[in-house]
Amino acid sequence: MKERVAILGATGYSGRELVERVLSHAHLELKAAACRNDAGKRLDQVMPGAPPQPLIELNQIELDRVDTVFLCLPHGASAQWAERALQANCRVIDLSADFRLNDSALYRQVYGLEHPCPQRLAEAVYGLSELHRNEIPRHRLIANPGCYPTSILLGLAPLLRAGLLQGLVIADSKSGVSGAGRSAAVANLFGEVSDNVRPYQVGDKHRHRSEMLQQIQAYGGKSELLFVPQVVPCFRGMLSNLYVKLPDGDMAALYRDFYAKDPFVQVLEECATMAHTRGSNRCAISLHPLPDQGKLLIISSIDNLVKGAAGQALQNLNLALGLPESEGLL
Repeated sequence: MKERVAILGATGYSGRELVERVLSHAHLELKAAACRNDAGKRLDQVMPGAPPQPLIELNQIELDRVDTVFLCLPHGASAQWAERALQANCRVIDLSADFRLNDSALYRQVYGLEHPCPQRLAEAVYGLSELHRNEIPRHRLIANPGCYPTSILLGLAPLLRAGLLQGLVIADSKSGVSGAGRSAAVANLFGEVSDNVRPYQVGDKHRHRSEMLQQIQAYGGKSELLFVPQVVPCFRGMLSNLYVKLPDGDMAALYRDFYAKDPFVQVLEECATMAHTRGSNRCAISLHPLPDQGKLLIISSIDNLVKGAAGQALQNLNLALGLPESEGLL
């Protein structure tokens, strides 16, 4: 019997990616795709080129007829739907930030509102698939990581696990404009993005920084993080240049061994670029020792809409169901 799936927030960029992949997945049945503003239409009428999936209102979702709910909603709203779905005994995979932080006071500080259901924070597993694959099947609430944290944490994980990450980490990260979502904003207009590179939330103000620091500490690291996000003139893609203290030893061998059994992480000999991962669920990593400066440059590339959102969410569901984690993602 197929897993019955609902997608809430299907008309966002991540929601569309999920609709396409769920429809082609051999073990999933898309029972409903819901949205806030375009109910009654088909997805391809709202987003040309998308599947002709009928769209319904959020409140039309019949949770008693669904096994897994993907939440592609804004933070705050997502947590409220997660509570309803969990009470209906659904599995929840949340693509928002509502369950990534494990402390309600930190959530209030970072997101500027009270958490709608703080009692659920302890129930969530952080869904960075490669680092939590053994925990994910035991949880009904999976917090999909942010796109920046996915690219940065996968780039740092082998050093973290080996106890080799020391001192300040500088993360210089660039994202396509789709990372800002589909809501209208002057800063995301073509005329603002084209022929431009725009740093934003400079000064360690970006919300994802707290998420990354929490995970670094959870993996036993004590490093500080200087994080500078930038929007570049492309629709999708993400590239993080990570500068860390150069450890002793063969780092290429360490990384290859660490990710040897991971179907979606590639350690390259050439320089990783956005093109290596565009449209895929892969993370491409390249390593560049800088001995004169005592630094190691780690370049980590993902597609922010796939490995940074919808693809990793589906990878997490595969893990939860005991399926090959690459099912529906190759």
